[in-house]
Amino acid sequence: MAGPDWDAMISVGRIARPHGNAGRVVIDPDTDFAEDRFRVGNAVYVRPGGDVERLVLRDVRFHRGRPIVGFHGVSTMSGAEALASADVRMPAESLGRLPAGTFYHHELIGCRVETVAGRTVGVVASVEGGGEAHRLVVDDGSAEVQVPLTAPICVRVDPRERVIVVDPPEGLLELNRSSRARGAT
Repeated sequence: MAGPDWDAMISVGRIARPHGNAGRVVIDPDTDFAEDRFRVGNAVYVRPGGDVERLVLRDVRFHRGRPIVGFHGVSTMSGAEALASADVRMPAESLGRLPAGTFYHHELIGCRVETVAGRTVGVVASVEGGGEAHRLVVDDGSAEVQVPLTAPICVRVDPRERVIVVDPPEGLLELNRSSRARGAT
């Protein structure tokens, strides 16, 4: 395996499809910092055929918020097609530090969520949304509960201790609970 440990890296997007005939691809970004992550000269990692490959960005432009990227060593449409649907990752240490009170999604996934009264809500399965409107998707073992990731509700966020303490308005957790068995009869 070349490069860092795949499982220790952080997903920053997914290659959607080839773009044109010169080896460029369109990426669906999975980051709030797409312009920082997808810059000329940055290295990203993919694993299209099982082996981890390091790719360096040779050119980038954005169209409707999506980067259209050319990689050194990928110059044909068939080369770009081979990358389609590949997860694009970066080493966590390359992401940089965030301002106090802000967190990367990967830091929150797996955190235990409990109320200020000590009731366990569940474990963060994912973080959805973008910009200022993020929400935690919390797995409670039988359903998912969506919790707005906002200071009045999430009163303590401590990724090092792997805990998020919430003080939701009455009824919010029940209102935002969705069964996994949707569509089942």
